[in-house]
Amino acid sequence: MGELRRVLAAHLPGLPVESVRLLGEGQENVAYEVNESLVVRRRKRGSVVAEAAVLAAVAEVSPLPVPVPLFAEGEWMAYRKLPGVPLHRVGPRPSVVAALTEFLAAVQAADIPAPEDDPPLQEWLADAAADYPALPVPEAFRRPVERFLAAPPPAAGHRSVFSHNDLGVEHVLVDVATTGVTGVIDWTDAAWVDPAYDYGRLFRDLGPSALAATPEPLRERAVFYARCTALEDLAYGVRGGHEVYARRSLESMAWVFRV
Repeated sequence: MGELRRVLAAHLPGLPVESVRLLGEGQENVAYEVNESLVVRRRKRGSVVAEAAVLAAVAEVSPLPVPVPLFAEGEWMAYRKLPGVPLHRVGPRPSVVAALTEFLAAVQAADIPAPEDDPPLQEWLADAAADYPALPVPEAFRRPVERFLAAPPPAAGHRSVFSHNDLGVEHVLVDVATTGVTGVIDWTDAAWVDPAYDYGRLFRDLGPSALAATPEPLRERAVFYARCTALEDLAYGVRGGHEVYARRSLESMAWVFRV
């Protein structure tokens, strides 16, 4: 906590720090809540400066709230805390699907400078196949998973678009009472990607209603990404002891491997 306090003193010198608590830790970032009103985030690898520029651009086009940085330097960023709780804490809510698909349509239509992150589909499949032997996949899903890994990936030929690139339920904030979406956070991975990728994450996390809301030309690849990321997150959960990731990945197999 000492480094966090030094960063706050340097960038927000008039701020009295009355409380600090750990909000959460993921593969890319550690986030803290300060005074119940600020989020201060430390990126584990690299700088947050480019992400801050992306956030400023996204805020201009997004129909949903996104963080607006108060400062961004090195690996540290701070912004006013958005209301709501991460969607994974309240469970899948199909009512959020319409808001999130509208959000994706708006963001993916924007021309926002960002890196390219669109590896070949065969590379995704190879990574999933490499992870699979060590994963505790339930017997009921082993045959469907193995058929998926043995089949060729969908045809490519898509045009990359700008997108969040990690639109899982842990990055969607909702109002507990209304289940309305109050914000989309953690834009660390924002990039030019396959437009089906974030739809695939929504299908993985929210179930068949999200796939039904996916534009028809993207659905086959969305299913592909849902399956690959379910196995990827299961591997992350098992290797790192992150029980929530492992549990959610196993739960999602009930629909992503039964399409």
